[in-house]
Amino acid sequence: MPFCSRVSPCLRTWAQHLTLLAGISSLPQLAPAQSKGGVSQTVQMTVQPGNSKLLVSKHIQGQFAEHLGRCIYDGFWVDPALNVPKQGRIRMDVVQALQKIKVPNMRWPGGCFADTYHWRDGVGPTAQRPKMLNLWWGNVVEDNSFGTHEFLELCQLLGTEPYLAANVGSGTVQEMANWMEYLNANEDTPMVLERRKNGHPEPYKVSWWGIGNESWGCGGNMTAEYYTDVYKRYATFAHDYPGTQLKRIVSGANGDDAHWTETCMKNIPLNMMWGLTLHQYTLPTGSWTGSKGKATGFGEQDYFNTLRNGLRMEPIVAKHAAIMDKYDPEKKVALLVDEWGIWTDVEAGTNPGFLYQQNTLRDALLAGTTLNIFNNHCDRVRGANLAQAVNVLQAVILTEKEKMLLTPTYHVFDLYQVHQDAQYLPLQFQSPEYVLGAEKIPALNASASRDKSGAVHISLVNLDPHKALALETALPGVSWKKVSGRILTSASVSDYNTFDKPNAVQLADFKGARKKGDNLALMLPPKSVVVLELK
Repeated sequence: MPFCSRVSPCLRTWAQHLTLLAGISSLPQLAPAQSKGGVSQTVQMTVQPGNSKLLVSKHIQGQFAEHLGRCIYDGFWVDPALNVPKQGRIRMDVVQALQKIKVPNMRWPGGCFADTYHWRDGVGPTAQRPKMLNLWWGNVVEDNSFGTHEFLELCQLLGTEPYLAANVGSGTVQEMANWMEYLNANEDTPMVLERRKNGHPEPYKVSWWGIGNESWGCGGNMTAEYYTDVYKRYATFAHDYPGTQLKRIVSGANGDDAHWTETCMKNIPLNMMWGLTLHQYTLPTGSWTGSKGKATGFGEQDYFNTLRNGLRMEPIVAKHAAIMDKYDPEKKVALLVDEWGIWTDVEAGTNPGFLYQQNTLRDALLAGTTLNIFNNHCDRVRGANLAQAVNVLQAVILTEKEKMLLTPTYHVFDLYQVHQDAQYLPLQFQSPEYVLGAEKIPALNASASRDKSGAVHISLVNLDPHKALALETALPGVSWKKVSGRILTSASVSDYNTFDKPNAVQLADFKGARKKGDNLALMLPPKSVVVLELK
């Protein structure tokens, strides 16, 4: 994680018309700017057959849980006296919500925190674990009651792949190697005997390992050339164990830093790395200094700027993928965007080091757009982690004592889980433009896949807050009889869920798609995310 660092009703006739087209039972009121709206010229789209062997990896929908603010403590790991369902101190309503969206992997313990974390402090009897100062995030004292065993218990409850970040910045090769042995070996070594004593007789078989985090910044302020030498030394001692083949992951670039990726791909042998990371956040203002932008209460210009900045993910991913292709034409090394999301100013009255922000429909539109970008680069992007899962940055869940809510971004992950490990289907279309002043961005983005049952899913995002988009889609080679769908939208792009009104922004059935001959025809409402199923 980088460090630095109201509305009035629309015309009744238009509302009735759009209700009929979109098939939504209750249409939200639209802002006065809707008078600029209407319906775009029909977009002609084609779902292409694709390569049957190219899948959209489920790991694109991974989550991130850092020791930061209220993500771990007061998020996943709660006070024993808190009156919520718990397993030990793990909060089970949070677990059940994440189970529903089939979280494929969870990254821990950071983030910047990872390069100050020493795993031995978080194992053994809780009362004997030493306290530590979280120097990165708020200078709070942590008691290490949530450590390796607790995290892996959480992963087992979630049915998710644990993704551990090893301490390279302030740790040692031996410390990392001991952690791997502690978790993965089964011989009677001191590490294994300690694990058994701590209550887990069998190996955990943890295969995903990040070798450092943001080594260009909070992980050590290294140059790319220096880091690649450090990485090779650490990776040499990251051994496979019976039944556990390690996925060694390189700490990759900050945003569009092509030199970092080029140096890593050139200097590190391909057989020493399974993946290479990329961190790219969306800031509404685009600036790490001063205000990053409002989480709520923003105007259309701020909305436009945020989406414009978020769409930079496409050329950035393409740039890094092209560099990787030069050294790895067979695409053996995965690109993992293991930190992404919107980063705004914190909520008023909260600890600035805790990075607690609200989550609006705008953020959900950004999430859908970003996941579409990753899906469309699935030949290289085979993992990603939203920052972060609970109570931090673009969280999918927010908690406040006994209360819990699902954010608009959560609902996007709920919609998109149909793409997990499904066959990628390329789309061909030309997007209309969303124009504001002298600037313009593509209004429409989309991705598609075919699951193991043969059902085709198309995820569509309309970023234009005023205009509906008419689509007619050809699906050569696809045999289908019926279409169904779900939609996420609201009256305003700045709408969000609160603990008093947790369902202000929620999913609804979408019935605005129909069969037109062999084609699919639909009207995509403004500021909406829609996922269709054809079978």
